[in-house]
Formats: sequence, C-alpha cells, structure tokens
Amino acid sequence: MSKKINIALYGFGRIGRNLFRLGYDNPQYNFVAISDFGTPEILQYLLSRDSIHGPIKDKVKLDGNYLIVKNQHVRVISGGEPGTIPWDVLEADVVIDATGRFLTSNKLGLHLESGAKRVFLTRNPKDTIDRYVIPGINESEISLDDKIVSTTSSTTQVLALMIKMLDEAFGLERAMMTTVHAYTADQPLADVAGVDLRRSRSAVENIIPNTTLSPALVEQIMPQYKGKLDGIAFNVPVPNGSCVDLTTELRNIPNIKDANKAIKEYSNNRLKGIVGYTSDPIVSSDVCGREETMVFDEKATMLTKDELLKTLCWYDNGWGFSKRILEVVDAYSKLEEEF
Repeated sequence: MSKKINIALYGFGRIGRNLFRLGYDNPQYNFVAISDFGTPEILQYLLSRDSIHGPIKDKVKLDGNYLIVKNQHVRVISGGEPGTIPWDVLEADVVIDATGRFLTSNKLGLHLESGAKRVFLTRNPKDTIDRYVIPGINESEISLDDKIVSTTSSTTQVLALMIKMLDEAFGLERAMMTTVHAYTADQPLADVAGVDLRRSRSAVENIIPNTTLSPALVEQIMPQYKGKLDGIAFNVPVPNGSCVDLTTELRNIPNIKDANKAIKEYSNNRLKGIVGYTSDPIVSSDVCGREETMVFDEKATMLTKDELLKTLCWYDNGWGFSKRILEVVDAYSKLEEEF
C-alpha cells in the first residue's frame, strides 16, 4: 500500500489494545485517535503492561492527551456515544468500534455521519450491516460500497474455517459446536445480580453455560449450511485461550489420519497463517499470542462408529482475532487503491 491508513480506535479495552500493539510498528498505520472512558494515565498504564501478553516492547509516553509510542502520536478522547466525535476533523479513514456496546447499523452509522469513511465492528451485530468478513472464507467478496463491516467474533471465525475445510474435504451433513471460552470482561468476579441468570455467577469460580450466535451467523454468511449447524458456549475460569470442540457428520467419513492430513494441508497451503496445526499436546495457555485464527489439535481428533468425527482447535480469542481485523482493514485499503 502506498498510502497510510488513518485508524481511530473507538474503545480501548482488550481488543482495542491488541489492535494497537499489533499495528503501532507498522509503517502503513497511523493511529489518529483513541476514544475510551479511561483517563489518558490509565490507558498509558494498561497499554504499557498487559496481564496476558506482558509489557509492550517500546516505551509508552504520555504528553497531555496524547499517547506516544515510537512513531505513533495518538490523541486520547473521552468516550461518548457514536456521532459525538468529529472523525473528519481527526482525519480518520476508518473507525474500529471495539466497545462491544453498539451493535446496530443505526448506531454504527453515526460514525459515518461524523466523518469516518468506513466502520469496522469487532463483534457480531444485532441487525443487518453491509458486510461480514472472515479472512479465509469470503474476503474476496468485499466491495467499496461496504461502509459498515463486521469481522464477526473469534469463535465465529474458527467455526467457519472448520466447517469450510471439513466440507470441502469430506462433505458436511451437519455439525454441533461446543466452544470452551475464556471468561470475558462483562462477567462478574463474584456473584452479582445481572440480566442473565447464569452469567450473574462468578466467572472465576464456575464453568458457565452460555448461548452463542456463531452457528447462526456462519449459516448467514455461508447459506449452503442453513439448518445444519448449532452449538453452545461454556465460559471457564481462564483469562485467555479458548477452544472449539466440533462434532460433525460427514458424507465421506475419513479415518483419523486422513482427517488430520486434510487440515494440515490447508494449514501449509491455502490457509497458511490463518489456520495453524500442532501435533504437540498443548493446553489453552500455549496459544496465548498465536496470530493464527485457530490452531488445529492433531492429538484430539476422534471417530466413533465410523459415523461422527470430533475435532478440536485452539485459539487466542483476542490476539489472533485482532490480527485478522487489521488484515480486513488492509484488504479494503488495497481495494481503494485499485480504483
């Protein structure tokens, strides 16, 4: 790319900070603004040291309302509702909404009205937007007309990739997903009254069943699987590192060796850098900091009665996902340069 991308981060929680850590040293990115409810001093502190990923490699300086990291000089703005920040004045090309709070096209559209050229949502939206993009699945379908784009969620991306690979290799009849997911920032540390009964319980003391939109969203993005997918989530007491346990009924049932070989082929070729593969006996903490969307676990593959195939894949539910978000931003920038 010949032109720098001016990026505004709307929300500087875990995903926002991961995006900055992954992108601040890239000469193609110019982070022009960070909007968050935290004070500049707190944001400097949280960016400098991370409980999962450790200290950032370069010093984070604070100059008034600006964070300075290497060549990045970023304005910090007090958080507010969409539409209250003049993105055109800040010369933001794109706004990455990582707040997790604003999930409708009406709310996200206010960023466009305030001068942003394109908005990227880091969650599954609640209504219709211009495009869902999952690298390795449909990034070739993007259009300059896409103004509000969702990169779905880390779990949705993993499920979509597994479904794609198994269907192309063996023919998918139906699938049932269980995601065992690290606890999230919106869960309480101690039991407290909330809008959801199970999620009112302590995140660090319980395995908590949860609903997931991922199967329905994969069916929407890939309509050939309509009615074939379902699943459940469990939030567990670990801060990072999740896995998708997928049970599939396939038209052409492979043996375990052939199933693993098929995924390994994708990881070495068509989906290299997106799909990882390991034959090591890893656990959740071993994928912290991995930049792939998922890491397939060769040792966990199972087959029952030559009818049901069970596969397991791990993922850093913040880091690899953030890497994909930046790749989607890159894809749109390259598309703009071509026209």
